[in-house]
Amino acid sequence: MANASASADPPLSTLARRLAETFPSLAAAPAATLERLARGSVHRKVPPGTVMFSAHSPCSGYPLVLGGSIRVLQRYPNGRELQLYRVKPGESCLLSGSCLLGQASYDASGIAETEVELLIVPPAEFQALIAGDETFRRHVFAMFGERLAALMQVVEAIAYQKLDQRLAALLVNKGPEGDIHATHQALADELGSVREIVSRLLRSFEDRGWVDLGRERIRVVDRGALAGLARG
Repeated sequence: MANASASADPPLSTLARRLAETFPSLAAAPAATLERLARGSVHRKVPPGTVMFSAHSPCSGYPLVLGGSIRVLQRYPNGRELQLYRVKPGESCLLSGSCLLGQASYDASGIAETEVELLIVPPAEFQALIAGDETFRRHVFAMFGERLAALMQVVEAIAYQKLDQRLAALLVNKGPEGDIHATHQALADELGSVREIVSRLLRSFEDRGWVDLGRERIRVVDRGALAGLARG
């Protein structure tokens, strides 16, 4: 019994344990990998609205989000924005991984949507882990596959769906029950449109009895009708 106790792995540090709990793809990683990530990364907490990265800036590290949400979006000269994806707890950023692997600068921006807690793996440590740690490498490339599939859905929606269909799908996904707390501008940003058009469509939905509009609040009244429009 004494020998078994002596050979047992020591308990994980708090950050290493949180990594294992938050990231399913790292849950089975060796303790040494988790501790290396915890010790070799920068632990940060940032308030809502913080610019995590911006277009044309170099990548300062690979984020592992422990809490909160980051919006990754493309900004255009005319002031319009197109949301590409969100990074939530247990997820990493596709663009950050791409920039580090390709030694390139960002071509989009990342904004903290809420208070965000994360670990940032420095570029040199990221490269070393990619080269020498199979579990971390699998995590990174699995993330690439998931994010690319999601981005293809965004491209397909923009190319083939009308804006009213995309808005209906967004409302269905955001409001399976209860109220959606969002401004018309925020919805327009997610859809890559402008507020005036989104407001006009929402009023049309309200006239049909599908939604009830309030101040920075939208209540889904007829989810089935919205889902039917979303399906085309």
